[in-house]
Amino acid sequence: MNKKTKSKKWSAKEKLKAIGDTLSASEVELGSYLRKEGLHSQQLKEWQEQALSSLEASSKPSPSHEEHERLLKENKQLEKEILRKDKALAEASALLILQKKVNLIWDNLDPKQAHWNEVRF
Repeated sequence: MNKKTKSKKWSAKEKLKAIGDTLSASEVELGSYLRKEGLHSQQLKEWQEQALSSLEASSKPSPSHEEHERLLKENKQLEKEILRKDKALAEASALLILQKKVNLIWDNLDPKQAHWNEVRF
């Protein structure tokens, strides 16, 4: 084996050809092919697994147009709900701040003072 064969970069096409060439090969033929090409059996197995997983991934159906539209509509509804809840949260926060201010005002009110407009800050 020379170094050129050992460090060879295999293209996808070459890997597929190697898989095809060895698919129905006997044990002896496989060993001969691997030695000739400077491959290890593990490399060939990895390529086969990669090819199969790639084929499985490509065979999964993509979402239909109707499914896509449904997801867009659901997304829009969820965004509206988030905006509504953000507004409610801002309102609740403002009410809490006002409540704290009222409590501060009433706590500063001297019990002897009879009228609200006499409160000093």
